[in-house]
Amino acid sequence: MRPAEMPCRGSSAYAVALSREGAIPEAIQSDTSREILRAKEALQDDRRIQHGMSEQSRSWSSLRLAPIAVAIVAFALPVLAQPTLRVCADPANLPFSNRRQQGFENRIAELLAKDMHARLSYQWQRMGRGFVREYLSNGKCDMVVGIPMNYAQMLTTRPYYRSTYVFVSRRSARIQPASFNDPELHSMKVGVQVLDDDYAPPAHALARRGMQANIVGFETTGVNAASIIRAVTNKKVDTAIVWGPLAGYFAKQYPGRLTLTPVQPEVDPPGLPFTFAISMGVRKGNTQLRDTLEHFLDRHQREVESILRKYGVPLIEDQTAAARGN
Repeated sequence: MRPAEMPCRGSSAYAVALSREGAIPEAIQSDTSREILRAKEALQDDRRIQHGMSEQSRSWSSLRLAPIAVAIVAFALPVLAQPTLRVCADPANLPFSNRRQQGFENRIAELLAKDMHARLSYQWQRMGRGFVREYLSNGKCDMVVGIPMNYAQMLTTRPYYRSTYVFVSRRSARIQPASFNDPELHSMKVGVQVLDDDYAPPAHALARRGMQANIVGFETTGVNAASIIRAVTNKKVDTAIVWGPLAGYFAKQYPGRLTLTPVQPEVDPPGLPFTFAISMGVRKGNTQLRDTLEHFLDRHQREVESILRKYGVPLIEDQTAAARGN
């Protein structure tokens, strides 16, 4: 009902009766009561209709939002259920790893995470003294991608590659050493890597042969990673003895200009090795993850080797693996 009609209905009769009698006649009173009742009922009907429409609107809104909610849950559940593979890695140590995930260990970790249907995350930390105790043993990460086989502080997988220190020489050089026992080394400047406060193993082999004065040390991490290879090409040293993966990777930047020759002997008496078998490592006691990594390597060894070769890693064939047909 429109409000303008309500005062007009029967207004004349109502006014006359009121002026004559001072009260509402019974018939008019009865008619008026019925009108008021009808008006109340009509108003209640309107409210019920409006309430019904509100309920319907809310129900419709719920129906429209339901598929969206279902889609959000369907999208979120796999993410929430997906395990995380936490890898400890050096943040600035190409060709192995860096924060931009450009190293071959980053590539192998990506392949591993995909195989495990896991999300890959990194704990970036240089692997110096105390690293295993502070990060791996304390549960800040689950594994490292590359560690020497049977490394005492970790539980390691079988090795997935074996490499060696190499002599890096200019292809044009008259002398290209291949052995620590080469007499020509005594007249040469020899670059070697510096590790923390010590020299890499080749320096000890040279020193044992009286060539301490021939040694030129190079820091080979971070922005200085390529410095030892660059020194050979720039003739700042006559040759360098470098861990194979680093030598192979940076030598690729100088195509046709360098030769890489595996050092001899492989083990310098009484027991200084120059070839190393490299495994994956986990916390002591975490046999479940170690076994998972072993199965991954069994299935993907060729893909892993393909990654290593793309990065120029000198690979020495593992006779045991060769016998297995891997």
